[in-house]
Amino acid sequence: MTIHWCGTGLSAIPGLRRLLEQGRAVTVWNRTVEKAQEAVGDLAQDIRAFDIDALGAVLEADDVVVSMLPGDWHVPLAELCITKGANFVSSSYIAPEMKALDAKAKAAGVACVNEVGLDPGIDHLMAHALIADYRASDAYAGDNTLSFKSYCGGVPKVANPFRYKFSWSPLGVLKALRSPSRSIRDGKPLDVNRPWDAISSYQAPLDTPETFEVYPNRDSIPFMEDYKFDPDWTVKEFVRGTLRLNGWTEAWGDVFREIETLTGPDGDARLKEMSDQFWTENSYDEGEPDRVILCVGLKAEKDGIDVYHKTYAMDAWGDERGTAMARLVSIPVSLAIESVLDGKIAPGVHAAPSEPALFNAWLDHIGTLAQHMQIVDHTA
Repeated sequence: MTIHWCGTGLSAIPGLRRLLEQGRAVTVWNRTVEKAQEAVGDLAQDIRAFDIDALGAVLEADDVVVSMLPGDWHVPLAELCITKGANFVSSSYIAPEMKALDAKAKAAGVACVNEVGLDPGIDHLMAHALIADYRASDAYAGDNTLSFKSYCGGVPKVANPFRYKFSWSPLGVLKALRSPSRSIRDGKPLDVNRPWDAISSYQAPLDTPETFEVYPNRDSIPFMEDYKFDPDWTVKEFVRGTLRLNGWTEAWGDVFREIETLTGPDGDARLKEMSDQFWTENSYDEGEPDRVILCVGLKAEKDGIDVYHKTYAMDAWGDERGTAMARLVSIPVSLAIESVLDGKIAPGVHAAPSEPALFNAWLDHIGTLAQHMQIVDHTA
């Protein structure tokens, strides 16, 4: 069983190196062979130029294809895996086209595992752990009122005037700022056209509590089903969102105002100009530490009184192991690959595992990747 790891960008390397150091059979595929050689040439015995037809020619049943490539490659590679009886892993969100492959994957006995990076990924594991803990607690009752918050952000360890730094092209961040979101607030759906229309303050219960700016992203509501919320539960708040340093809104004010006016091809061209400028002015210096904060909280109230309130809080930063972002994205991907090879993930299209044996084992390992990770009990 060969692992075909496609893509050796910055967020891919620690997980790939971990598998190579274990002596796994790994073929590394990258669009530029030289870059892959620089990243893992000291460990990898087999590095090839990425080509989907070349991959298809050597792919065998029960192999695993890992896509750390841009998102438009995920579905074609998953389709190739289903055809060949091989498995598929990516860290990215499950697109509708990926979800549509579920029946074919099951029929072929193939696992297509996605959303196993940082966010999405580790956040899912924490949510599953809290929901399981709540269901098993004395506080559990079907008529409680629930609030769920999940916030994640990559920020500079040492704050800069722009209150943000980039590890790769800023274009993706700028495009995300144009995306609407949907969450639940005060028991009702909250639709927001732009993130800056819904920025609020959040106190993260870290080793030293710290306040950040947060906003909802994407459509949070489908994740209630993914996290096994009972349809009969009363949900006052449910939000998955992005976390930024205090002062970010003010520092980015001019950016927000300009983005609001950009449309069509000219707007796309201007976004590219802005991206290039931000990369020049606000990219990480060589060896400069990044920082990742992830907080996932679940609260249950009865008659207005908190009967359950816990937060899974993680704080990690770059060190001699490399950037926090890279290890927190790619090492969970390597855990997913191991689980697939060990037959612990059933055929079909899946996100991060909701089975206690798996999410607990993964979280134990992830705890070694962060400088701080704990479950905070706010009612204790």
